[in-house]
Amino acid sequence: MTKKTRLTFSSLSIDNKNERQASHTAGPSGERIPGRAAPAGGHRHFDKKRQPKSSTYQYSKGGDRRGSGRPYGNKGKDKGSPFGGVEEVGRNMLVVESEKDLLVLDLGFHFIDEEEAMGADYTLPNFKYLEEHKDKIRAVIVTHGHLDHIGGIPFIMERIGNPPIYTQYLTSLMIKKRQEEFVGKPLLDIRVVDEDTKIKFNELSLGFFPVFHSIPDSMAVIIGTPYGNVIVSGDLKLEHDGGVPTPKEEKKWTALGREKNLLLIADSTNAEVPGFSVSEREVQKTLDGLIKTTKGRLIIGTFASQFDRMIKIVEICERYNKKIVVEGRSMKSNIEIAKLAGLMKPKEGTFIEAQNMDDYPPDRIVVIATGAQGEEFAALMRMAINNHKYIKLNSRDTVIFSSSVIPGNEVNIQKLKDNLYRHDLKLIHYGMAEVHSGGHARQEDLVWINKAVGAKFFVPGYGHHSMLRIHAQLIHERTGLSKENIVVPDNGMVIEVVEGGSRITVRKERAPASLMVVDGLSIGDIQDVVVRDRVMLAQDGMFVVIALVDQKTGKLKKSPDLISRGFVYLKENQELLRQVRIIIKKSIEDATAKMHPVDFDYIKSSLGENVAKFLFQKTAKRPVVIPVILNV
Repeated sequence: MTKKTRLTFSSLSIDNKNERQASHTAGPSGERIPGRAAPAGGHRHFDKKRQPKSSTYQYSKGGDRRGSGRPYGNKGKDKGSPFGGVEEVGRNMLVVESEKDLLVLDLGFHFIDEEEAMGADYTLPNFKYLEEHKDKIRAVIVTHGHLDHIGGIPFIMERIGNPPIYTQYLTSLMIKKRQEEFVGKPLLDIRVVDEDTKIKFNELSLGFFPVFHSIPDSMAVIIGTPYGNVIVSGDLKLEHDGGVPTPKEEKKWTALGREKNLLLIADSTNAEVPGFSVSEREVQKTLDGLIKTTKGRLIIGTFASQFDRMIKIVEICERYNKKIVVEGRSMKSNIEIAKLAGLMKPKEGTFIEAQNMDDYPPDRIVVIATGAQGEEFAALMRMAINNHKYIKLNSRDTVIFSSSVIPGNEVNIQKLKDNLYRHDLKLIHYGMAEVHSGGHARQEDLVWINKAVGAKFFVPGYGHHSMLRIHAQLIHERTGLSKENIVVPDNGMVIEVVEGGSRITVRKERAPASLMVVDGLSIGDIQDVVVRDRVMLAQDGMFVVIALVDQKTGKLKKSPDLISRGFVYLKENQELLRQVRIIIKKSIEDATAKMHPVDFDYIKSSLGENVAKFLFQKTAKRPVVIPVILNV
């Protein structure tokens, strides 16, 4: 009888229809490296809240629309893995699975979209499948230290069995630093790797190689399978000089291209942008000139995770005898991490506190701040709205946005710009000068990398669907790769490589991919009753009915009290309230007629439904109706 090996990558599987030898693995091999456990702090234990029986009502012609999530119905079949990051920028998680091994690549989160999760803190990739198969998880591999790749670690690791984490040194420090904020969590087993590290599991193997990104120690991952390598690029761009890859890049990618490469999964975030990526050297040259020549204070807003740029700004400031003020908790934290990693060795006295700025001429002050995306409570916004304790902006100041606009932040950034310009200062952004280069490959980078790898199949990753689709079209048109060998994925899609590695297909089954939200101390599905009620409240408000009912007769003891929040203004809707009181009286008396003893749960349910239906008929709104029955 022919045995089968199935490999699933974020819903990709490979069927081996030949006899499998137990020792057969492709790709890198070697000894398992020793573990280096990270001192992780802890956190109050996160438990998914039990869903209480709802005591709210909202009118719907089809009944209660809140519903419940469907269970994943493929028990006992290793063919679907939940993941995120291919229908959005962020919340990255890929899964590669064989019969005996399961590998997880990145555990990111996404800062909340209010339209998605109404006041919750973050969204996470769906990890239910990992919880169900935690015994098979051999490793979590983290490609680099940005929050959309490490942010989910404190929330997910304990729930999936706390497997070993493989990553490079700087990323390990960032994971440890973040974990300290979560008191009470188990220690993380972090194992530091480099490009010489080779790891073999039962059927899969791991290798790593460095890639160029906006943060040091970024890496791509080589996963050895029976049919060849699966290459996962992580976030990257090509290091080049005028469109010519550097000798280091040429050597690295050419060597990889000599391997038997089955599949390439590559970064699509900048796939819509033509040409080669902007060199970070050009940005550093521009910033050098601005720091040297700007009159008055210079305030640079950038991402705290832009380690290379942050380090270079410090070097430039020291060259021109400038004093640096660091504003923003994440910026201060990452500077300390850079010092610890040996990436930055500032001179004594380079950094000063904001309250000491007046001790120096304005021309010698450079402020490095978080908040260039318009975050409400970040340092730059607090300066813009005159809410910073020590930094008060004026017309002699120059502000630089050394960052791009993250999709979805356009409105917040415009508000920030408007508030900054109210101080009559000078503002410079990447549309006016080369003050920012993204960390993601553009079209020419992507084509060059794809040709260099020479994989048989291609799956674009890391980005919105439009980015993935353009990336796929680009590779088809520029490299000649057949459309049949390219799959544009969705979250939860199950992809298979079958027939001895000769064909790539998409299965009808899907892995669970609905969003998970972090809300205070709880983690749960986006469909949880708390979030759904918040959506209802935001749309049509709430309507509270407080009725005093005689326990013996089932009659109202007094006229019911009514409370409206976000629905209608009571003083201007007295006639509506009068009719509601009639409905309440009739509903209660009809429900309790010939009822002995009185069933107050039934009364509350009937009252809520009747009031919700009446309010919809009269106002075309669906407020959350909360009936409160007091019996005496």
